[in-house]
Amino acid sequence: MDTPVSVVARVGATLRAVAAHEPDGATTSTLARATGLARPTSHRLLGSLLEEGLVDRDADTGRWRLGPELYLLGGAARSRYDVTAIARPVVRRLSVATGESAFFSARRGEETVCLVREDGSFPIRSHVLHEGIRFPLGVASAGLAVLAHLPDAEVRAYLARADLVTDYGPQHSARRLRERIAAVREVGYAVNPGLLVEGSWGMGAAVFDDAERPQWALSLTGIEQRFGAARQRELGELLLRAAHELTRTLAGR
Repeated sequence: MDTPVSVVARVGATLRAVAAHEPDGATTSTLARATGLARPTSHRLLGSLLEEGLVDRDADTGRWRLGPELYLLGGAARSRYDVTAIARPVVRRLSVATGESAFFSARRGEETVCLVREDGSFPIRSHVLHEGIRFPLGVASAGLAVLAHLPDAEVRAYLARADLVTDYGPQHSARRLRERIAAVREVGYAVNPGLLVEGSWGMGAAVFDDAERPQWALSLTGIEQRFGAARQRELGELLLRAAHELTRTLAGR
């Protein structure tokens, strides 16, 4: 028999899985796999969430999407948690200055969630990131930047329990991540050399809260040819300056 705590945990995991597949939506089977639930269990849970307006279902495709009630709940909480209005001008300046797609992501537990995307002027774009997509810490440049700036004890504990290889490949083993974390700590910014999608590179810098904890990140993505060594240094400096500016602004709000 499910306890109230386990039911809430399943609801939370299901809603996060649905959010990760916006805007196209996801099938029941996809969501069941993402949450580790049996398909019948996932289907019953989704049906209950549909009745509450927390998810919606496309009548033609059967795919699940986030529901209208979440929009209303989010609007009520916006004044306390929304920092995108502060971050968006910084993200836009990065996209204009570099020509690349620029992003602002927030740390949520052991994940980063993309909150803002601004496309630059360069006509070829990477579509790995979009608003609402989630990645575990250590995956994509934003998550790597955040992970690298956590205390050593937290990094060790996370790498000991996280299995990133199954979903993201051997380049995300604990040993490889420790190597990349060391590189981030040396230069200050993270580089993702096409580890999620071949040829799509990313760079990220952590943004800190007033307790000096990495809670957000700014990042850039683009094609490999535009991320040579010399330009990496140029983009890294831009990211670090923008991250410092945003850290100061958020700390003073």
